[in-house]
Amino acid sequence: MKHKTAILYDPVFLAHDTGNHPENYRRLEVIVEALNTAPFRDKLAWVKPVPATPTQVEMVHATSYVRQLEEAILSGKHYLDADTLVCHDSWEAALTAAGAVMTAVKGVSEGLYKNAFCAVRPPGHHAEISRAMGFCLLNNVAIGAKYARSALHMKKVAIIDFDVHHGNGTQNIFYADPTVFYVSLHLWPHYPGTGAANETGSGSATGFNLNIPMSEGMGDVEYLERMDNAVIPAMREFAPEMILVSSGFDAHGDDPLGGAALTETGFGEITRRIVGLAHELGHDRVVSVLEGGYNLHALALSVTAHVAELARD
Repeated sequence: MKHKTAILYDPVFLAHDTGNHPENYRRLEVIVEALNTAPFRDKLAWVKPVPATPTQVEMVHATSYVRQLEEAILSGKHYLDADTLVCHDSWEAALTAAGAVMTAVKGVSEGLYKNAFCAVRPPGHHAEISRAMGFCLLNNVAIGAKYARSALHMKKVAIIDFDVHHGNGTQNIFYADPTVFYVSLHLWPHYPGTGAANETGSGSATGFNLNIPMSEGMGDVEYLERMDNAVIPAMREFAPEMILVSSGFDAHGDDPLGGAALTETGFGEITRRIVGLAHELGHDRVVSVLEGGYNLHALALSVTAHVAELARD
């Protein structure tokens, strides 16, 4: 399986029941179906995640928050805020989503897989240290980055986030941490209202938080120009030992919650650049984590284009 792209997936993600909410189980059903029928399916290795423990989640989140979240979910609460729905199985799904990223980070770093895509929900990049928000319970990508640093002793890790919404949680978690470089291309001003270009990090981490605000209607040309002229040069200079990707596909032109105009081809081209960068840095370590994407047809096409580039020889 060394030369295969790992797909981290567990049916428990379908059990996180949000009813008719845009972030619902059908998102993963169409992704799984698309990848199982893709022309490159033989290059994929389906991997069952090892769920995170509450202690592992506390690498990122406050202990009090983790306890309150578990209690709220298991006691039968349905709304954590106006946007963020849960059911009884959401706690297990959330721990498994966080664990999927750690499982992928470990497998890719040990050379078990070429790279990885974590087909998970609930998503994560809006989750703050002590707060669920924006459909997110635990910050999956941040937990993966902390795990790479603490358990696998990587000195520097990068997170590239191309979800149409700014990853406020991820930014805040690493804002003063010079070992994790966070890059976000997102519509601005747009939910959640963070992500201005002058938010660049604090203290010794100043310069290691790169926000690239995009305007409504921007698509493949504008995104790729910023990848080539801003993201890739910054990453070359930082030279991370692993690149984590917050892969939100809601910047697609057909997404109901977006406002950008990327196509599935554009997502593929962004991914090709990220994979190429990891190769140039000499390690090929890329772990991608699903965030947003709410038009089911566009989501299936976009994930297929994304994973095709991960799996490309």
